[in-house]
Amino acid sequence: MINGIFNLLFLALAGIIFGMSVYALVHALRVPADAFISAGKLKKNIWLLILGLATLFSAIGAYTYLINFMYVGGQQLLGIGLGIFSIAAVVAATVYIVDVKPAVKGMGGRGGNNGPYGPW
Repeated sequence: MINGIFNLLFLALAGIIFGMSVYALVHALRVPADAFISAGKLKKNIWLLILGLATLFSAIGAYTYLINFMYVGGQQLLGIGLGIFSIAAVVAATVYIVDVKPAVKGMGGRGGNNGPYGPW
């Protein structure tokens, strides 16, 4: 019983890691390249490469954990099973969301509808 609860918890953690990576990648795709340079961050192409690899590794990790969870269930403890690549994916997505996203927020973009007192 307790093994099943821990396995379910680790499965949810793997899903959250994948979700963070996808969110960061989609946001990086939507931000103009000039915003990264204006904010003094790495270039957009480098962030897309980092976040693309993070998304790939976290997707593979979540998929293998899901398959193992379906096979084993609560019979035995699967363990954390994150591995170094999933940890790197968490670090990359967290750095982007916490540091880069606020720095590039509002820079560039769709433009044209901002007045002196905000959007109109």
